Amino acid sequence: MENITLKLKGMSCASCANNIEAAIRSVPGVSECAVNFATEQATVSYDPHRTDIQAIQTAVDEAGYVASPLEQGSLNEAEDEEKTSRQAENQDLTRKVWVGGMISIILLVGSLPAMMGLPIPFIPGWLHNFWLQAILTAPVQFWCGKTFYINAWKALKRHTATMDTLIALGTLAAYFYSLFVTINPGFLTQQGITPGVYFEVSAIVVTLILLGRLFENRAKGQTSEAIRKLIGLQAKTARVVRNNQEMDIPIAEVVLGDVILVRPGEKVPVDGEIIDGSSTLDESMVTGESVPVKKQVGDQVIGATLNKTGSFQFRATRIGKDTFLAQIVKLVQQAQGSKAPIQRLADQVTGWFVPVVIAIAIATFILWYNLMGNVTLALITTVGVLIIACPCALGLATPTSIMVGTGKGAENGILIKGAESLELAHKIQTIVFDKTGTLTQGKPTVTDFITVNGTANDNELKLIRLAASVERNSEHPLAEAVVQYAKTQQVTLSDVDEFEAIAGSGVQGTVSDRLIQIGTHRWMQELGIDTQTLEQPWERLEYLGKTVIWIAIDGRIEGIMGIADALKPSSANAVRALQRLGMEVVMLTGDNHRTAEVIAREVGIQRILAEVRPDQKAAKVIELQREGKVIAMVGDGINDAPALAQADVGIAIGTGTDVAIAASDITLISGDLQAIVTAIELSHATIRNIRQNLFFAFIYNVAGIPIAAGILFPIFGWLLNPIIAGGAMAFSSVSVVTNALRLRNFQPKT
Repeated sequence: MENITLKLKGMSCASCANNIEAAIRSVPGVSECAVNFATEQATVSYDPHRTDIQAIQTAVDEAGYVASPLEQGSLNEAEDEEKTSRQAENQDLTRKVWVGGMISIILLVGSLPAMMGLPIPFIPGWLHNFWLQAILTAPVQFWCGKTFYINAWKALKRHTATMDTLIALGTLAAYFYSLFVTINPGFLTQQGITPGVYFEVSAIVVTLILLGRLFENRAKGQTSEAIRKLIGLQAKTARVVRNNQEMDIPIAEVVLGDVILVRPGEKVPVDGEIIDGSSTLDESMVTGESVPVKKQVGDQVIGATLNKTGSFQFRATRIGKDTFLAQIVKLVQQAQGSKAPIQRLADQVTGWFVPVVIAIAIATFILWYNLMGNVTLALITTVGVLIIACPCALGLATPTSIMVGTGKGAENGILIKGAESLELAHKIQTIVFDKTGTLTQGKPTVTDFITVNGTANDNELKLIRLAASVERNSEHPLAEAVVQYAKTQQVTLSDVDEFEAIAGSGVQGTVSDRLIQIGTHRWMQELGIDTQTLEQPWERLEYLGKTVIWIAIDGRIEGIMGIADALKPSSANAVRALQRLGMEVVMLTGDNHRTAEVIAREVGIQRILAEVRPDQKAAKVIELQREGKVIAMVGDGINDAPALAQADVGIAIGTGTDVAIAASDITLISGDLQAIVTAIELSHATIRNIRQNLFFAFIYNVAGIPIAAGILFPIFGWLLNPIIAGGAMAFSSVSVVTNALRLRNFQPKT
């Protein structure tokens, strides 16, 4: 399967999004499709052997819209293209609003005497001339509002209806009824009805809706502020060294392998590896890490970070769309384009909304005409129902909040891969932490080395060499600690034959025909190796919370190593903050209970799942899920990936492995666990914002439609003027987007 993101044009409401989704899903070979009305993008998964992009574009075109693949060019190019497109749309809307506004004011002034039933001295009577009003209204109706009628016609040809259908029906009904009265006023007079026209209603409604769309468009542009901020971090030029000469070139011209010079105060243009010099870098804009990080030869540098002190040269290893920053932007865009489960309700409602409203409008006209015999009353109520029943606010309620929420997460160094993850995070009841590399710094060091007197041939260095030679073949952090310890002892490692890693137990291999086995106490017992001689120091080290590995040669215990991994400074605070939020915190580790309890006590965790092999981690998560709880798993290693995928919300530490990050739902770019608390608080804030938006959207339609239909007329004699209905409808969307933008002020509480 392949995935593609399409940029869409021609959408006017959530019903359009549903129509496009249905059109794309009807293409054979398309497995998934999600259309986001707020971002005007479609994310499509398809089988390239059964269909192609052209076929998908054709389906969208036949549905009455335009789709084009979202180019993955340079970040600045994408930003410029988006900005240009939005500016052009705003200019067109502004021009139409000005024209419509000027004409509407003239029509309104001319209609005031008739509306108030009183002559107004300073308003000349010719302004209320029906023919003049018909001529003035025409450009507003058919130039300013032509998009509504074109889209409504396209929808009609597809046997569907959208918000534009409602607007077209309402305004055309008002205009052509007025035109009929203008041409043949005697028809109503003969029936005892005073002829009246509603040209100003049609013109003002069109203008107000366009004004609302202009405000909405501008507000929607602000929801992508986080993306623009990220893109704005990128340097414009790079100082490369080619043929022993330094030259400043645009970063788009940097190629892999280029040697780039960075001086103090300059941004790192692309990703790479330092080959000369050293410095401290401020990586807070990308990782959220507030403390500058020291970098030297061999260290990786991230594009867009700020060089603080020294000068250095680095070799470009990732450029263009492959840079870390570009990947972050892509992930945030994907998350903003995804749909949250809570949006399904809104989608289902909007799918039925327009046809139901048209049915209500027809019923309203028939009812009032039959009850009162008054075509004017029937027309006013019908137009009011059509105009006020806009599902646009409903369609914007969820995606706008998701866009701002995921963008705010990126600003805080939190990558949320999808709207579903953002929604689920606020439901987390139990959060499971892997110990090594998550609660701890993941850089264990050997603190104790104890050998069996007399059996190690008084040659500790020889034992270290054998152990480190075997451990060198393992990717486990404890193995790395042993190898580093060997380096500090300046021993030369040997070749290893028949290396084997036994998951959750240890490793073994042959060095110079001697079998070396390194692993847990439990594994030694399973192998039948006598550990009695080192039981006492083993218990002492474990009491101190250290991880102990046993070293056996040819089936005999030769020594143990105590290895300690310091806790991260943020671990204890993060655990306390999560507990204050009402969550149960669990620690998952392969260590034995005694060691695990020491670590858990230091960070304040009561529930421990110890002696869990890597292949058992996912099963432990399943056990917790069977308790009926929503589980989050936090980890960093390859062996955490299955558990991260199994958990309801997988949270990966960004400093961990790519596999863990790929399997997670949320990635903390830095290793600071406090970001987990921020992510959960952000989820709560976003869901609260969505619920507010949905309430406003639902209550507006639920209350507005009956009033527009004239339910209060028999009791109080109140009717909803279609102009007020048009204004309320137009600004309801603006209010929803504005409420979503409040999320930009989100600040972590803890």
